[in-house]
Amino acid sequence: MTIRILPSAVADLEDGREFYESWEAGLGDYFQDCICSDIESLVLYAGIHRRVFGFHRLLSKRFPYAIYYRVDTDKEPVVYRILDCRRDPKRIRRSLGQS
Repeated sequence: MTIRILPSAVADLEDGREFYESWEAGLGDYFQDCICSDIESLVLYAGIHRRVFGFHRLLSKRFPYAIYYRVDTDKEPVVYRILDCRRDPKRIRRSLGQS
């Protein structure tokens, strides 16, 4: 099974990496590795996560981020956004509406 990651999610991942890298050298790469590991878990667990704002939401194990995805008709997970959970829920909803 493959996992599709939309450009909006790639941009979110890069923004998060830059944010954590600004705190400490190497932390941004660790953030990216952790989020990618969480995304890879969708190969086994796609579709079991709670639905929020019309998307399945996978919470990252190590960072306060959520991976919003849907499962398409071919049972392939499609990652739409990777968002910081500390944001205002209204802002998260608006971000997901733009996907």
